[in-house]
Amino acid sequence: MSETLATPHGLARVHLRLAEGAVGALALGHGAAGSVSAPDLQAVASVAHAARISVALVEQPYLVAGRRSPAPAHQLDAAWAAVIAQLKAGPLAGLALVAGGRSSGARVACRTAGQTGAAGVLCLAFPLHPPGKPEKTRLDELEPVEVPVLVIQGASDPFGMPPPGPKRAVVEVAGNHGLKTDLGTVAEAAREWLARVLH
Repeated sequence: MSETLATPHGLARVHLRLAEGAVGALALGHGAAGSVSAPDLQAVASVAHAARISVALVEQPYLVAGRRSPAPAHQLDAAWAAVIAQLKAGPLAGLALVAGGRSSGARVACRTAGQTGAAGVLCLAFPLHPPGKPEKTRLDELEPVEVPVLVIQGASDPFGMPPPGPKRAVVEVAGNHGLKTDLGTVAEAAREWLARVLH
């Protein structure tokens, strides 16, 4: 089922897959120019739901409004935080929630992890730096996250390969930024990690 939720920057749309007897929740955001129909997002959502985890796929207000260009980071973060707060007060109440997303959505989940009270952060294709510009690193968005983090990254991703850290596991899979080459490995890595974080 899907519903629209108000945020400080317009209406967001949430696609909910509620699990019976849920053991936790997973909220996932999309990439900058993509949508929640991205194959990796759908694969992870399916295995999570099968493991009795309620899933929310979140469309940012700019996408709902029909714009292709993403909103500025502070607007993305504010909209995401508003959606998570409403989900935690409503259909996902009482459940430990892992935040995450692919690419831009992963960055948003990292930056807001403390604010949203996330139990963990799942990053699909975290864009460590713009292609060909490793000096413009975004490691400062990953490093401050104080809860467990899983990064699933394509071995040939032009946006770079984040390093592992004390609370950050990095799983390298075949393929590039789209993570379409081996969806089975992507989904299984997410399933195993979610089971550890939420159980």
